Amino acid sequence: MDLGGIDEGTNILGRDDRDLHRGFTAKRISIIREIIPRIPVIRRDHVMEYAIPVPRKIIEIRVSKALYRSKLPDLDYSVNPYQGCVFGCIYCYAINFTGIEDAWRNWGGVVVVKTNFIEALRRDIVRGAKKGVVGVSTITDPYMPIEAEYQLTRRSIDLLLKYRFRISIQTKSPLVLRDYYLLRTYRSSVDVGMTITTMDPSLARVIEPGAPHPLARARALKKISDAWIYTWVFLGPIIPGLNDAEEHIESVVEAARNSNSLLVFDMFNIYERTWRYMRERLDRSEIMKIYRTVKYNRDRYWARVRERVLGICSKHRVLCMDFSYIDVTDPRNNWIYWRRDMYKYRIVESIDNYVDNRAVG
Repeated sequence: MDLGGIDEGTNILGRDDRDLHRGFTAKRISIIREIIPRIPVIRRDHVMEYAIPVPRKIIEIRVSKALYRSKLPDLDYSVNPYQGCVFGCIYCYAINFTGIEDAWRNWGGVVVVKTNFIEALRRDIVRGAKKGVVGVSTITDPYMPIEAEYQLTRRSIDLLLKYRFRISIQTKSPLVLRDYYLLRTYRSSVDVGMTITTMDPSLARVIEPGAPHPLARARALKKISDAWIYTWVFLGPIIPGLNDAEEHIESVVEAARNSNSLLVFDMFNIYERTWRYMRERLDRSEIMKIYRTVKYNRDRYWARVRERVLGICSKHRVLCMDFSYIDVTDPRNNWIYWRRDMYKYRIVESIDNYVDNRAVG
């Protein structure tokens, strides 16, 4: 099997199982089978130090639609070839937007694969979807280890780019390097964002237990940036008492500087399912501090942290933006504008020349 640069081998095998799922009844989905997965084969430079996370179960389904209008202001569409995520990040808001109950109740342990996703996507495109910016992905990580087997992300990107859509990727995985040559070929229509909440591996193992090593993410992003593909680091969410200290922020800003990337930062928001999941995995004292800060002291806390981030960005001459900040006087200071349009300038001149290394927000 051609795995597009991944070592050849048997990645995921499993047995057919009778449908045990009872939590999702949407008309656009039909469940095919459930699979007990094995460890995928992935090139050593696409991971680092950590064991490759494997879900306890994979649910294969068929869908009738793949390209959805995005409710995020910085995107026109979103594609999500998978639901659920083996990285199991304790802060992930996607838990609240995952439709299959088995996946969100067993976050990190169950992944849903849309096996006919490429057929559905091609059908959506041919039916006349207007060209725009497509987020890959918005409620899952598009480069989980099982992507090495199913290749739905790679094939989706290839198809969308051939039909002249613009692609905006956000991931935590160095597996994005597998698609390096594809992205480089279409670099005028692509940007890649890497979520890095901390460079401290011990903290990362607590809040992102299955995600790749932060250093592996930073190195992958630099390689992509060196190919003149527009890159950005997402420092988010910033969680009170966990990754809001100056040393955590500064190390991520340095990673953005080393890869010549824009830095976007955002504060933690409380969602019902996410909060329930987080409470099961953090100490009570940490939970109470987060809750009191976010619920009762949000504005004052964020003003302090925002000033801290902007100061560190200015010190390291990194362009950074508050995800939620809206400047009505100059749209170039808003992340929405940058994600939609400013990637173009990565091709014709460096970020340094265009914005004089300003910290924005």
